[in-house]
Amino acid sequence: MRSHGWSGDTPASDAEAIARILDAADRIVAERGPTLRIADVARALGVTRQTVYRYFPSSEALLVTSAMRSADGIIDRVAERVRGIADPVAAMVESVAYAAENLAGDRQFGNLLTQRGDGGAVTSLTSDTALAFGRSLLRRFDVDWELHGFDDAALDELAEVSLRTLHSILIDPGEPPRAGSALRRFVARWLGPAVMYPRLAQSMDALRVP
Repeated sequence: MRSHGWSGDTPASDAEAIARILDAADRIVAERGPTLRIADVARALGVTRQTVYRYFPSSEALLVTSAMRSADGIIDRVAERVRGIADPVAAMVESVAYAAENLAGDRQFGNLLTQRGDGGAVTSLTSDTALAFGRSLLRRFDVDWELHGFDDAALDELAEVSLRTLHSILIDPGEPPRAGSALRRFVARWLGPAVMYPRLAQSMDALRVP
């Protein structure tokens, strides 16, 4: 923890520093709308931009983390929702559908999905920061991923395709928007085969004739 700056009120830990940065980001977004610059956050806290960059490598990373926090612990809620589900397809379908239902209309996530960062690109739920959240969530599921053919690389790809699916549903939920069993059938039809693919590939490898 660096001691300079912070308008004379240095945080006691990195965790407190991160919380203050996120609080400042939330205030700026609430006051000025979805555009967020690291320089504005640093100025609000009385620190240099380098201090903020130490914790968040980009405005996109800061926005994603802020949005995740603002969604009332969505990661913990999804993990609890699928607790005890050992089937990978059922776990993935429920996690994506439940997240879509609970994030629809969330202001911070709405800002996230339409915001243009410092570089002019639209922030995505498939940013490195969002993918890190996705990977950490999948590893909390009660699914034996190795049994179902998922090594670390495949699990990373599953996190990505699941976030892409969630991103698409949140951006354009359809007319009328799907919910409940209709949403889960839709997600199962298109995401389910991707979840089953590694186990299928294992079976095909076992059938290969030398």
